Amino acid sequence: MSHIITEVNNHCLSIVINRVEKKNALTREMYQAMADAIFDIKEDKTIKAIIIKGAGDCFTAGNDISDFAEQQENAHVPETASFMRALAECKVPVIAQVHGVAVGIGTTLLLHCDFVYATPDSRFVLPFINLGLVPEYASSYLLPKVAGHIKAAEWLMLGEPFSAEEAYQFGLLTKIVDANSISQVVKDTAQKLVEKPTFSLMQTKSLLKGDGERITLQMNEEFDIFLEALGTTAAQEAFDAFLKKRPINPEKFR
Repeated sequence: MSHIITEVNNHCLSIVINRVEKKNALTREMYQAMADAIFDIKEDKTIKAIIIKGAGDCFTAGNDISDFAEQQENAHVPETASFMRALAECKVPVIAQVHGVAVGIGTTLLLHCDFVYATPDSRFVLPFINLGLVPEYASSYLLPKVAGHIKAAEWLMLGEPFSAEEAYQFGLLTKIVDANSISQVVKDTAQKLVEKPTFSLMQTKSLLKGDGERITLQMNEEFDIFLEALGTTAAQEAFDAFLKKRPINPEKFR
C-alpha cells in the first residue's frame, strides 16, 4: 500500500499521508511522492485546489527519525527540499486538514498553506531545538509574521506542544472544526475555490504570497545551518538517544 495516496476529483488534488502504523511519519520517498504530485499539476489548468490531510489518528508525526538518522550525510535533504519547494511555489490554493498531532514539518508546512482547518484535539509542536537542530521551511521568518516574535520564540525556542486553540488564537489556523464535520468543511471550501474564476483565484494567491524571494532565501539559510547542526554533538546525542530509546545525556546535549 502506498504511503502517499493522491486523487484528483472535481478539479481538486487530494494528498493523503497514509503511514498509519507509524503515525504518518515521513520518509524520503514520501516527501518525493508529495513533491511529484504537486509538481505534476503545475501545467494542469484544470486543477484549482489541493487538499493535504493524514489518515488514521493524526496528521503527521513529522520526520521518521530512524530514516533521517540512518541516511548517509545529506542524503535526506533532496527529497525534503523538493517537497518544500513544490508547496512553497504552488500556484493553486492549498487546504490543510489537521487532526491529532502535527509534529515538526507537520506544523511548518501549514505556514505555506492558504486554509488550515483543525479539530479541537489537534496538537502542534516544533521540536527542532530538542533535537539539537534549528527551524526549517522558512518558519523562522513566517512564524513571527503570523504569530508575532514573542509567541514564535516560545514555540521555537522551548519546543513544547501547543493546542489547536492556541494555534487559532495566534493565526496559524483558519478555523477549529468538530471532527465529525471537518471533512465536509474542507470539501466545501475546495468546492468554493473551484467555482471561482481561474485567473482571479491564481493571481489573488500570487499577490498574497508576494514575498516568495524572501522565503526562498530564508529556507536556504535555514538549510545551511540545519545541516551544520546535524553534525553537532548535541544533535548526534539526541538522535542516538531517540533510536536507542534512552534518556539524553545532558553533558553531551549542550
